[in-house]
Amino acid sequence: MKSQAYRMALLFDFYGDVLTERQKEFYDLYYNEDLSLSEIAENSGITRQGVRDVIVRAEGILSDLEDKTGLIRRFHSMRKQLAQIQSQAEELIKLNGKYDDPELDRLAREIAETAQALQKE
Repeated sequence: MKSQAYRMALLFDFYGDVLTERQKEFYDLYYNEDLSLSEIAENSGITRQGVRDVIVRAEGILSDLEDKTGLIRRFHSMRKQLAQIQSQAEELIKLNGKYDDPELDRLAREIAETAQALQKE
């Protein structure tokens, strides 16, 4: 269940702007605020089934967008690759201790800093 909630949160973060205001509200209340379908229904003045339908429709829209674009998959892949680049640049800095080449050290540090900055974005 945790992985499903995490996936739904990521889908919302990446694609939530395409949902209607009502879909955003119900999706947020259900997944982020952890309200039950009954609680959302009571607060909104509609049936539990009505709330479920809105959320299921929103899930379908978000999942379909990810299936078509693959942005989240590429995001995770890129973060992994950036971590690898940063690690390799730090290894170059350590190895350069034997040669003490200031230009190699400068370049390796720039690469590591750039990778780290990109990971934070």
